Amino acid sequence: MITARKFVVAFAFVAASLSLTSAAQAASCSKTAAGFDEWKTEFSSEAAAQGINKRTLDRVMAAISYNKATIRADRGQHSFKLSLDAFMKKRGSSIIVSRGRQIKRANAALFASIEKRFGVPAGPLIAIWGMETGFGSYMGHENTLSAVATLAFDCRRSAYFTDQFYAALKLTEQGTLSVNSRGAAHGEVGQTQFLPKNVLKYGVDGDGNGRIDLIGSKADALASTANLLRGHGWRPGAGYQPGQPNFAAIKGWNDASVYQQSIAIMGAQIDGASE
Repeated sequence: MITARKFVVAFAFVAASLSLTSAAQAASCSKTAAGFDEWKTEFSSEAAAQGINKRTLDRVMAAISYNKATIRADRGQHSFKLSLDAFMKKRGSSIIVSRGRQIKRANAALFASIEKRFGVPAGPLIAIWGMETGFGSYMGHENTLSAVATLAFDCRRSAYFTDQFYAALKLTEQGTLSVNSRGAAHGEVGQTQFLPKNVLKYGVDGDGNGRIDLIGSKADALASTANLLRGHGWRPGAGYQPGQPNFAAIKGWNDASVYQQSIAIMGAQIDGASE
């Protein structure tokens, strides 16, 4: 006969065993660089068990290293705490709007085709493009795979960036992402700065050449950005200012309130410019 006490003891033993099993299956995170090489070994075993090709894993693990610049950037995102006016001034909103109007006129056919396909007008796309990389002029110089792996290893947001690292491995396996690819400090790539998981989910061929290149093709980058906004509920023809239906889609692009408002304001100024 199983008494209540025996049941409790047995349950505790099973729970502890399951906990140990889970711990053994999950690569350990850290708050410092210590143990990164061991983490790579653990993660490789896990990823192989999840179906990631061993050759891909060997190539990636040989190429990546702990990125201190990524950690510094992750701990230093102070601009999002600024007031809206201060944030927009710091990000050069007046220059983005001025250049954005010129870019809209010079690429009218491209933006018309994107809006027809995804329902997203030029303004917010250009605002995002200008805010993220100065219209493709600066996309970052950190090794993308190292950056994402470092944040997967770091304990602050390990689960979130573990998913991103798996996506990066899949992109590498597909040939979409090179082991030498470089981008922003958090592993964002391309002219509008997509994290790997978003490349997998929303990346599209915007220039019709049969491949997705968010770094070298502005058409691919902008079409993919429009696709992401559509994926977050963008409704063709609806407004995108705070309180309007499409503002929620802009929230899907970036969590920071000042960023969302800035995109909405600059987008409206670009879209409202006389042609």
